[in-house]
Amino acid sequence: MNIIRENKDLACFYTTKHSWRGKYKRVFSVGTHAVTTYNPNTLEVTNQWPYGDICSISPVGKGQGTEFNLTFRKGSGKKSETLKFSTEHRTELLTEALRFRTDFAEGKITGRRYNCYKHHWSDTRKPVILEVTPGGFDQINPVTNRVLCSYDYRNIEGFVDLSDYQGGFCILYGGFSRLHLFASEQREEIIKSAIEHAGNYIGISLRIRKEPLEFEQYLNLRFGKYSTDESITSLAEFVVQKISPRHSEPVKRVLAVTETCLVERDPATYNIATLKPLGEVFALVCDSENPQLFTIEFIKGQVRKYSSTERDSLLASLLDGVRASGNRDVCVKMTPTHKGQRWGLLSMPIDEEVESLHLRFLATPPNGNFADAVFRFNANISYSGVLHAVTQDGLFSENKEKLINNAITALLSQEGDVVASNAELESQFQAVRRLVASKAGFLAFTQLPKFRERLGVKVVKALKRSHNGVVHAAVDMLCALMCPMHDDYDLRQEQLNKASLLSSKKFLENLLEKFNSHVDHGTGALVISSLLDFLTFSLCAPYSETTEGQQFDMLLEMVASNGRTLFKLFQHPSMAIVKGAGLVMKAIIEEGDKEIATKMQELALSEGALPRHLHTAMFTISSDQRMLTNRQLSRHLVGLWTADNTTATNLLKRILPPGLLAYLDSSDPVPEKDADRMHVRDNVKIAMDQYGKFNKVPEWQRLAGKAAKEVEKFAKEKVDLVLMHWRDRMGIAQKENINQKPVVLRKRRQRIKIEANWDLFYYRFSQDHARSNLIWNFKTREELKDALESEMRTFNIDRELGSASVISWNHHEFEVKYECLAEEIKIGDYYLRLLLEEDENEESGSIKRSYEFFNELYHRFLLTPKVNMKCLCLQALAIVYGRCHEEIGPFTDTRYIIGMLERCTDKLERDRLILFLNKLILNKKNVKDLMDSNGIRILVDLLTLAHLHVSRATVPLQSNVIEASPDMKRESEKEWYFGNADKERSGPYGFHEMQELWAKGMLNAKTRCWAQGMDGWRPLQAIPQLKWCLLASGQAVLNETDLATLILNMLITMCGYFPSRDQDNAIIRPLPRVKRLLSDSTCLPHVIQLLLTFDPILVEKVAILLHDIMQDNPQLPRLYLSGVFFFIMMYTGSNVLPVARFLKYTHTKQAFKSEETKGQDIFQRSILGHILPEAMVCYLENYEPEKFSEIFLGEFDTPEAIWSSEMRRLMIEKIAAHLADFTPRLQSNTRALYQYCPIPVINYPQLENELFCNIYYLKQLCDTLRFPDWPIKDPVKLLKDSLDAWKKEVEKKPPMMSIDDAYEVLNLPAGQGLHDESKIRKAYFRLAQKYHPDKNPEGRDMFEKVNKAYEFLCTKSTKIVDGPDPENIILILKTQSILFNRHKEELQPYKYAGYPMLIRTITMETSDDLLFSKESPLLPAAAELAFHTVNCSALNAEELRRENGLEVLQEAFSRCVAVLNRSSKPSDMSVQVCGHISRCYSVAAQFEECREKITEMPGIIKDLCRVLYFGKSIPRVAALAVECVSSFAVDF
Repeated sequence: MNIIRENKDLACFYTTKHSWRGKYKRVFSVGTHAVTTYNPNTLEVTNQWPYGDICSISPVGKGQGTEFNLTFRKGSGKKSETLKFSTEHRTELLTEALRFRTDFAEGKITGRRYNCYKHHWSDTRKPVILEVTPGGFDQINPVTNRVLCSYDYRNIEGFVDLSDYQGGFCILYGGFSRLHLFASEQREEIIKSAIEHAGNYIGISLRIRKEPLEFEQYLNLRFGKYSTDESITSLAEFVVQKISPRHSEPVKRVLAVTETCLVERDPATYNIATLKPLGEVFALVCDSENPQLFTIEFIKGQVRKYSSTERDSLLASLLDGVRASGNRDVCVKMTPTHKGQRWGLLSMPIDEEVESLHLRFLATPPNGNFADAVFRFNANISYSGVLHAVTQDGLFSENKEKLINNAITALLSQEGDVVASNAELESQFQAVRRLVASKAGFLAFTQLPKFRERLGVKVVKALKRSHNGVVHAAVDMLCALMCPMHDDYDLRQEQLNKASLLSSKKFLENLLEKFNSHVDHGTGALVISSLLDFLTFSLCAPYSETTEGQQFDMLLEMVASNGRTLFKLFQHPSMAIVKGAGLVMKAIIEEGDKEIATKMQELALSEGALPRHLHTAMFTISSDQRMLTNRQLSRHLVGLWTADNTTATNLLKRILPPGLLAYLDSSDPVPEKDADRMHVRDNVKIAMDQYGKFNKVPEWQRLAGKAAKEVEKFAKEKVDLVLMHWRDRMGIAQKENINQKPVVLRKRRQRIKIEANWDLFYYRFSQDHARSNLIWNFKTREELKDALESEMRTFNIDRELGSASVISWNHHEFEVKYECLAEEIKIGDYYLRLLLEEDENEESGSIKRSYEFFNELYHRFLLTPKVNMKCLCLQALAIVYGRCHEEIGPFTDTRYIIGMLERCTDKLERDRLILFLNKLILNKKNVKDLMDSNGIRILVDLLTLAHLHVSRATVPLQSNVIEASPDMKRESEKEWYFGNADKERSGPYGFHEMQELWAKGMLNAKTRCWAQGMDGWRPLQAIPQLKWCLLASGQAVLNETDLATLILNMLITMCGYFPSRDQDNAIIRPLPRVKRLLSDSTCLPHVIQLLLTFDPILVEKVAILLHDIMQDNPQLPRLYLSGVFFFIMMYTGSNVLPVARFLKYTHTKQAFKSEETKGQDIFQRSILGHILPEAMVCYLENYEPEKFSEIFLGEFDTPEAIWSSEMRRLMIEKIAAHLADFTPRLQSNTRALYQYCPIPVINYPQLENELFCNIYYLKQLCDTLRFPDWPIKDPVKLLKDSLDAWKKEVEKKPPMMSIDDAYEVLNLPAGQGLHDESKIRKAYFRLAQKYHPDKNPEGRDMFEKVNKAYEFLCTKSTKIVDGPDPENIILILKTQSILFNRHKEELQPYKYAGYPMLIRTITMETSDDLLFSKESPLLPAAAELAFHTVNCSALNAEELRRENGLEVLQEAFSRCVAVLNRSSKPSDMSVQVCGHISRCYSVAAQFEECREKITEMPGIIKDLCRVLYFGKSIPRVAALAVECVSSFAVDF
């Protein structure tokens, strides 16, 4: 057999050969020139067929199977022979063999070619040729005719059509449904042909999916199951040059590692060019010659070649990413995998037999070449360890262990370390790694004699070579011994191995020396990465729990002593390395003793690491996962370096505002709804800004912005994952220890814990704040960023210049001064402007160290000469005292503030002082100081300014009700006098004239002035009205009404502190001082006259305050002299409840009449008797204020109240007329005092025909249709009152006084017709003031006379009755009937006292000739009442008999019966009287004595018969007559 020497194996498969001799194992190889079979035990060639001799190779049978036929020619003849083989990997074997189909002897199969368009990753369409071959599709470049790539049928999952893309179909490829889109007119033919070829040549059936796709779906799903954000969001990115047969020159690409994939992107558009799952990475190959070249090998056989200037950093990150994705089988090596040495697929572990064979080859290399045996071993056995190490128990597993131990011994006994090439030595370490990654190998480390020593020697020698590939392989192997890489591992064994590895200090020093030198020179990223793994497994939780305590401390100290080295790594380009350094740093700080931890924290400062990481932690805003990972790590480190570290904390205080640092101490969580938005800025906007200069924003930038929010959320969850060590994420399971002694783990000590709430800090950091204790916004963030960047830049330059010595950062003096806040006034920790703008209830409401801050503010207030600054301070003082008065306590300078208020002439300052006082009175102690310093009077003086507020609703004055049109400017009343020189008197002037005189300079601050209401001449600056209207400067904060409202509220608050009664409800005497001061004649009138502003708020507040002041006040009876009842009743608004409360408390307590003249009647006793109708006065007295207010504001017409808005308007007009010109005077002189004068009774036309009795209008009460059952509160009292009213009515006389008499009393000329009302009033005022008993004790009689005359003239409009009014008497009679009818029980015990009058009335009516022609006859009502009284009580029947009532009734009966006739109607008066009297007799007949009396009056029977005679027309009365007859028919 001639063996072709130049033939190289390309793919080998472990197959079974079927021959006549039986079945036996062969290695079936597809080579460059021939197909070869080897004996697996000896590697000898058993057969070889050059491609030229092969006729065909094809599957046996339809569908999936394991058998295939190889047909070849024998010799030069035509004769061919067929051999049968079987293998699990038939499709792959056939695919590989058919690549050489064009060299076969027969039918050199060339596929059919089709012209197509390929939808390229750049979203363009490129013309390509697709050739359908027996093994797959070839994509051919139409220009060069070179095959660009192949789509093997074995990797095709099927086809799918595109419904909205002409001729479009997709190949689903690669095991994860990656979509490759082609378009061709011959779509159906291409697919059909491919399906046939795949079935015939490869033995697999392909299908077309039933559901077609749309182009949009293709775009979303082109990467199959890796189309999600998570699969394409980068965790690490590197710029590389891709070396590929498609391109003549290397092309630039961005190589990105995502959570699950390796993605190649185009740097210009950021489009994805290719995507491969990390799980498919088989090995990473570093070119040993060229330090920039590397290759990535994939399990499907693809190989990708790249070059990069930072190759090793890239590989470190890539290795970390691939392992973290769960791929345990990846390693880095310098020789490419020789596929021909692997007996099977890269994508599947090899057979158990193959594994055992290769283990044996190590002990006894078949061809005597040990290096080759090692390479073969590595090609076949997974990096994650010998797979079938322990599959079954017993003999077999012992054999396997023996095999493994022999293999280890063979590898370690190679003293050829010195001779071996670097590649060979590397492969030896990687072979050891494969062995110890399995359980048996892991155990062997402590159980196999000499293993440890020999390995140590081998490693130390390897380290001396200083070859990165070798060192990396050695350290990676050590890591597999430090920490088990197999499932079901045993913690005890881990402890033993670790203790053994870490026992030699010298060995560890060797490793650390390697580490330090690489870090210092910035080389060997892979070595650094593997050494960091080693340190992680020794020092970092949770692995460190199996590290022996002393060894842990020793290694920790060794690492910490080179602290600066660790800090250098934080600038490393590989995130994986930065992360490793971070994990080690965390362990050192958390677990090292105090000195070590502190040393690290100090180094973080002196190395300038803290500001750098702070910068990353605060300013990384990105949707890029790598950046976020970086940020997360930086945040963790910043937390560690500042924990329990005063120096670092002080540094933070110098660079960050205290309001922001306060969040570190907060226990609040980051708000839920914002947690996923943490630190997302508008990335679209950022992209726009960056790309503005290129006009067009690339599509990916826009998408990135859109996706930023989602990515951010995903990022937050993923970042913590990324910060885990890759081994934590591989899913390696620990063994359950059942019957062994428990493993004692090292206790972790967390000496330093991060207590601060950094999460909240960073969340708040990225927000804008404008609060009193924190101004934070884009500008301040930029200033901080610039300051940190410039400091780090300067420090780095200093470092480079002084590289010979160690340079340390001067962190003690670094601070950030925020220039953009230089203009803000800041006192203590607070910005004045914002403190003043803040809302009371904002979260920042709590002021820290309020007492000190208050004092600092007050200090500044006293020092500053500027009014504006003073006012700002006052405003801030008010806010702080308002919020923190309990902590601050009493304010000692209240007197001084009152003094300032009295002296100041600036409106802004005045208002700010009052607003401050308003807060000071929150403390009761300050109220005393305010009273002691005459504060009450000063505040009341300011109250009067409210009369000058011109822009409110007009007031119903007498003059503008009658004379003035609304837009006429009033001449102000002439009230003012002034004099500049001594004794000079000039005036009177109106207020407007005073303003003009001031403008002309005739008046100055010292000019002495006077007006009514003042107790003497005063300099102009001491008169509030003139001071604030003429002299004062500045812009007021409050208008006059708001100022008055504020002061009234303050007075109400102060009164609230001092109630008039104690807890036992005893009256306190003397009256509390604040109320005494307010009741004083210098204060009370001015408070009361505020009612004349008619401002709803002021009226309400005054009513509340007066109600407070007057509680149990000895001055209460004389309150009416102030005119308060006139002013308050003139109020037109609707918020009258406080007014009603005040009136209810005060109206009957006024001493406006002597007690004897007042009488019992509430109407007589109430000061409101002349103003309100009697019913309203009763209502006020008998009901709650709420009820009174409801009536007062409404429209009512009931037995108890007749009131309407019209009546209210009339009342207001009458009072306004009575007050005359007092209100306008107040607008000229706000302190004018009212001279009291009683008001005549106001007559309401609506009540002209009403009779009021007790608390009822009788007309309404008797209207039984509208008010059938109106409740009567006190029937007995109403009966008495109605009898009194009857008596009065009967005794009514014509008036005593004539109009001329009244004119005479008022000194008005008589006989000239009627005088004008205003003339009458002026005459009355003149005399009333002259004879008022308060001023002229002798004038009481004359005063009464004048009053009567005035009242007579004012009420002359009402109808003057010359005597009793029959209408009223009817109402009285009806009312009594209703009472006796509805309230029998209550009235039964009483004898009716009205019979004499009733009988007289019936007698008079009966004997009246005009009885039947009267407009309002009394007889029916009287007869009805007679019936009801008798019906109510036996006493009354007796009384009626005794008073001869029966006879009188008989006469009335006879008179009425006489006029009955056929046409009588039930409504006739005579018919009604007959009915009532019949009923009366019926009842009376029940009493014996009455019966006797009736028998003496035979006329009754005759009259009854007459009634019955006309019964048809008046049936109801006839029925009553019948009843009467039956009641007479009683046996004696």
